[in-house]
Amino acid sequence: MRNIINLIRNENMKLSHSISTWIMIGILVIITVAFGLVVRGGGNDAPKSDWKADITIQNKEIKKELTNPEVSKRQKDKLEKNLQTNEYRLKHDIQPIQSNSLCGFVEGSSMLIFLISLFAIVMGGGIVANEFSGGTIKLLLIRPSKRWKILTSKYISVLEYTFFMLLILLVVSFLVGGTLFSFKGADSPFLANVSGKITEVNMITHILVAYGLECINLLMMVTLAFMISTVFRSSSMAIGIGVFLLTTAPLITQQLCSKFNWAKYVLFANTNLDQYITKQPLVEGMTMTFSITVLIAYFIIFNGIAYAVFTKRDIVA
Repeated sequence: MRNIINLIRNENMKLSHSISTWIMIGILVIITVAFGLVVRGGGNDAPKSDWKADITIQNKEIKKELTNPEVSKRQKDKLEKNLQTNEYRLKHDIQPIQSNSLCGFVEGSSMLIFLISLFAIVMGGGIVANEFSGGTIKLLLIRPSKRWKILTSKYISVLEYTFFMLLILLVVSFLVGGTLFSFKGADSPFLANVSGKITEVNMITHILVAYGLECINLLMMVTLAFMISTVFRSSSMAIGIGVFLLTTAPLITQQLCSKFNWAKYVLFANTNLDQYITKQPLVEGMTMTFSITVLIAYFIIFNGIAYAVFTKRDIVA
């Protein structure tokens, strides 16, 4: 155990001394601040006081849309869910969260997790392959440590820095949001509509849960890139495939899920666990338990391939 901890420390030191690592963190901070300034510039007005009238109009449009026979069952379920949530807001006088507010900005900043996923793919795709391209793999393997321990230390190190960047995004977005829009309003409730049952959730709790669920997606993207990097010894291939899947897979998966039931077994149909809280499952009948089971299966397969190849292949030769 102590040996693995020492190996992880060594890998963390490598990443902390890497200029590219700090460039990634710097870019993340700068873009978060810039995003805050854009939201601030586009929403200087105070939150609208006639939000109830807006929701009433929206409800009329939803009811009209529900009478359209061409609307699919899935779309109707979504519209009915939105209508139910809107009626709950009107009944209990709960104003929607504004984008130009602390909680609204922090929640909106979650879109920047896409950038963290990109950085995670770069780190995961290069941490093993770069040892081969740089010729340092031979020096690494002459150590008394077993190969699986070396691979584990690299994997854990990448995950630590990935989740560290997620924490930076959360903290920076909170500070930027509070500075630009005031720290008030954090006690506003979030309305979670799950299977027709509406629950008021503390907004801070909702945001922490949302960011926590994104860790699952980050974990799978890192694991996939890490596996490709280990098997093919090519950082460019690992990064290229990872970025391609990151940018195109969600859209392709959504199209497949709308036509085929078997698409629910595709990895990217299950990485967004938030679909069970704020949205609808991509395929009718999917549950969070099902998605977690599928993700565990992919996780075992990806790591099994990576460890099998790294420990058995004649790397030094």
